[in-house]
Amino acid sequence: MLPRIRVRLRDSELPINPERDPSELSTETLELIPAAIRGLQAGFVATVIMTAFRLPIMRSLPPSANFWAKYVGDGDPDEYPIHGLVLHLLYGTIAGSVFSVLFVLLDAERAIEPEQRGILWGGVYGMGLSAFGSHVMLKGLLDTRLESDELALFHTAHAVYGLALGAWVGSRTEGVDDPEREYDYET
Repeated sequence: MLPRIRVRLRDSELPINPERDPSELSTETLELIPAAIRGLQAGFVATVIMTAFRLPIMRSLPPSANFWAKYVGDGDPDEYPIHGLVLHLLYGTIAGSVFSVLFVLLDAERAIEPEQRGILWGGVYGMGLSAFGSHVMLKGLLDTRLESDELALFHTAHAVYGLALGAWVGSRTEGVDDPEREYDYET
């Protein structure tokens, strides 16, 4: 099990101190490494969940195949289904790591349980990624415009990603010293 992480941005020594030896990593920085790893795990799982949700509904691959076809390959996006899925999984996994580190650093709403915070902020994060995806990736880089029903499903899939991501990260952050005991449902 990964060690418990508690870092408060306002109390942290994360900004670089010019008088400090740059080869020395602060305790706070070292504590972010498990958060990043936990986020990679969460991002992978959340991306699989999001993809499983969207594939039967939208009956199409993620638009990352279009990205691959336009910027790396030289064919039709339908020729790159595996490339598109791997790229989509890579995006989601990395985005999960970013979320997990931010979740630890931002110390927001400590009055509610970490699982609840994870779900709340994960949903917000998922919708932020969705807005970025629809405006920057689809419209800007791929010159693609989704129809309103497709756009609604695109945003819903990202909400599913964010909720799964936040639930995973929140349930594995602080406050769960012994998961066997914490989540014992026997009465």
